[in-house]
Amino acid sequence: MEKPDSASAQEQPRFRYYDLVMAAFVTILLLSNLIGASKPSYVTLPVVGQWSFGAGVLFFPVSYIIGDILTEVYGYARARRVIWTGFAALLFMAFMAWVVVKLPPAEGWPGQESYEFVFGNSWRIVLASMVAFWAGEFANSFVLAKMKVWTQGRHLWMRTIGSTVVGQGLDSLIFYPLAFWGLAGWPVELLWQVVLSQWLIKTAWEALLTPVTYLAVGKLKKAEGVDIFDTDTDFSPFASSSERA
Repeated sequence: MEKPDSASAQEQPRFRYYDLVMAAFVTILLLSNLIGASKPSYVTLPVVGQWSFGAGVLFFPVSYIIGDILTEVYGYARARRVIWTGFAALLFMAFMAWVVVKLPPAEGWPGQESYEFVFGNSWRIVLASMVAFWAGEFANSFVLAKMKVWTQGRHLWMRTIGSTVVGQGLDSLIFYPLAFWGLAGWPVELLWQVVLSQWLIKTAWEALLTPVTYLAVGKLKKAEGVDIFDTDTDFSPFASSSERA
């Protein structure tokens, strides 16, 4: 298996599955933001009672797991391209939702109010979602890539969980206060309970799915014939990359 010193040091391979992994990442990202981001739900726990959490937490962490796989297999530079692709997709989704909601409904159509409730997110929610995604994903990818170099490629579980603690922590800490602070139905106690719940549940998801991550990483590295270490990579989110997939 090829082990280049850095993403920039290797020849330009044509990866077989990179585009598919990118598509899976963007799909999960869009659906989790579209369907579950603004709905608080709850579970009843022994002693604690009702414990609130954001409904999107059930599926959104999968995007972080895919992000871990992207960075581990293809390197930070290619993960950066995917993160920006997801960011652009979120931006277009927000624009499309705004346009469609603003269009006048046909006479007699009864669904406008419900449509506005589901898709008419305020500028705060859109901004919070995009800022949280951008900061969290780049932090996640950066930490994982750096830890891979520090550990010399060992202890994948430590890298995936450690990067998730940082990335998902930033995501939750940014999104919910920025989107819902001061709004009716979101008292401060509920807000911070949801932030903590999101962080813990996302990290727990990452830990539980570690065997799946190991399996996916192993198969992709073998299929693509690479194991990239970002020793000389420019980690700026805004750096250009000459690498192609």
